[in-house]
Amino acid sequence: MAVIGFHSSHEHLPPSALLAAVQHAERAGFDAAMCSDHLAPWSRRQGNSGYAWSWLAAAMATTSLRYGVVTAPGQRYHPAVAAQKIATLGEMFPERFWAALGSGEAMNEHVTGDPWPDKPTRERRLIETVDVMRRLLDGEEVTHEGEVRVHRARVWSRPAQRPPLLAAAVTAESAERHAAWADGLITVASDPVALREIVTRYRDAGGRGPVCGQLHLVWAPREDDALTIARDHWQSNLVPAPEVWDIEQPEDFERRTADATEEQLRAAVWISSDLGRHAERIAELTAAGLDELYLHQVGTEQHPFIDAFGEHVLPQLKGAS
Repeated sequence: MAVIGFHSSHEHLPPSALLAAVQHAERAGFDAAMCSDHLAPWSRRQGNSGYAWSWLAAAMATTSLRYGVVTAPGQRYHPAVAAQKIATLGEMFPERFWAALGSGEAMNEHVTGDPWPDKPTRERRLIETVDVMRRLLDGEEVTHEGEVRVHRARVWSRPAQRPPLLAAAVTAESAERHAAWADGLITVASDPVALREIVTRYRDAGGRGPVCGQLHLVWAPREDDALTIARDHWQSNLVPAPEVWDIEQPEDFERRTADATEEQLRAAVWISSDLGRHAERIAELTAAGLDELYLHQVGTEQHPFIDAFGEHVLPQLKGAS
């Protein structure tokens, strides 16, 4: 059976409440956890965006779950600093941590005041950053000149085994392109057909390691309530790529998606009051080739979701396997 994990969304809850939620998720039977590393939320309605790395240390110290983070070193984080953070968590919590690396979004990176590069430049920067970080995590002293600059950097406290560095990709083309360096892949799992193509392209290009997905969903006892939660807390996330990578402020996301339709919302978020439909969707996605699937309950109501899925959905999935 695929690993079913809990996505800890910093946008919806203050860090302290999110810590309580992931502890609850472990007790309810979730197998693992992950989070994203954002400076800003996608909307003012979401209203939160805690620092992922402080939170990860607290979460890993107070649970026994394995954790991952999606992050974008290269602008807001110098690769030497990013490597040191990864190494510290890896040393403190052996074989319980992975990091997925992407090329970034302006909403998190513009704060440095440096120009926001075009996508080809960001892709080159990512490849250089991955190489620098991997060498640092392997104990090398690194000097590098290119899209990033590094002068005689070394990470001194390192784990015995380097934490996996996964690629974060939203398209089949990107998954194929990054298969050469990645220790695994994470992508958004919304449509089983599109997901199967991403998995196939990654594997056919030589991609190794686990393929992970993140499913945005809303469950509530009433269908109308579930739809309202999705609209209130995730409509601003409906900006498509590549435009989404270049928008800076939560207010801009809100304006861009003000006229989004219910059909568009349901295409991005799996919305249902029926726990059986959620279980069926999860089974379809894992059957498309996922090794791990992380469930992201959109909105602030995490504990009812955790209880309902822990009692009804997770046992059903494990029984079916």
